[in-house]
Amino acid sequence: MEDDFKKILQGYKAFRNKYVDADPSIMHSLHRNGQQPKIMVIACCDARVDPALILQCDPGDLFVVRNVANIVPPYEQDKGHHGTSAALEFGICLLDIAHLIILGHSQCGGIKALLENGDVKQDDFITNWVSLIKTPNFKNHQADDYAKLSLAQSYENCITFPWIKARTQTGKLTIHLWFFDIQTGQIYTYTKDTQSYQTLLV
Repeated sequence: MEDDFKKILQGYKAFRNKYVDADPSIMHSLHRNGQQPKIMVIACCDARVDPALILQCDPGDLFVVRNVANIVPPYEQDKGHHGTSAALEFGICLLDIAHLIILGHSQCGGIKALLENGDVKQDDFITNWVSLIKTPNFKNHQADDYAKLSLAQSYENCITFPWIKARTQTGKLTIHLWFFDIQTGQIYTYTKDTQSYQTLLV
């Protein structure tokens, strides 16, 4: 455990060496001009699925929100506390994001909790949260297959936000559904023409 903490301190040192000592222009620019990302990622909290690391981004490249099972909730205007919805509003309406990537992944613990019907040791919030992507036949699927189906549900939830729907209709915003396979390190992207996930080509 102590070695893990030392590792992140070394990581911080490497960050300063690269972005502060060797080439301070990036951090100076971000300080001077503020953040101006055009890509937003809704990702899972899973420690193995870090969007900035997977996509090898510099500071300021991505606007990221992470939650259990990378879920986009439906649009709800009430007195509740809506962290993911607030992040979507900030990114899309204030930062003028052009691309929204919903990034699912294999071996998702949140999907597993859903399929196991809330059989988790501590469950004040988890089961209620993942129920947002529950479908009538959800127990008939393997976890990775359902993780892909849940991306479609999150997409449908996206369209319930009026300012997301309006931007997608005008072409100002594009929504991407991506699935990251942890074992292979490969990203698969949903293709509307074939209604299936294909290898992301670069």
